[in-house]
Amino acid sequence: MSKRLFVSVDLDGLAAEVEAVQELFEGASGLKSVDPAQAHVTLKFLGDTDEDRIPSLIEELETAVEGSGVDPFEATFGGLGVFPSIEYISVVWLGVREGGDRLTALHEAIEDRAVGMGFDPEDHEFTPHVTIARMNHAGGKELVQEIVRERDPDVGSLRVEEVRLTESTLTNDGPEYSTLESFEL
Repeated sequence: MSKRLFVSVDLDGLAAEVEAVQELFEGASGLKSVDPAQAHVTLKFLGDTDEDRIPSLIEELETAVEGSGVDPFEATFGGLGVFPSIEYISVVWLGVREGGDRLTALHEAIEDRAVGMGFDPEDHEFTPHVTIARMNHAGGKELVQEIVRERDPDVGSLRVEEVRLTESTLTNDGPEYSTLESFEL
């Protein structure tokens, strides 16, 4: 058996603020919002992982977080962006205004350990962000482009004290997340 896993910093307590930003995009055809209660910064997507690898993965992640040199910190979220480009939108995201350097340091430490275990290396540069919606078709693309270009919402701050190893179970209603392990900073 395998589990679909990723490593994240979760935006606990900011669901209402994330939802308020998602509401800016109301009426954008083809855009599907993610559950604001599950908003997070993905530090490393691990994908399908054999269950028997999880204990050693947990050890490696603990070592990575300890070795990252990152202590608890304030992260501030706001601003909007898209991947891969404003002309071809697949993801709409919230940016990280403060704390991005620490999130990047955590990502790099985790990336090193995960790749050392045989997980695929990232194929693009790490950009700390929070996915808030996915574009299924381009019907509402112009509205999304306009909002991303013209709006600069503030979402708020939170104290980041831990990194989580999260399991993602795909359901008909979208992914459901459960924390397998937490790693204190």
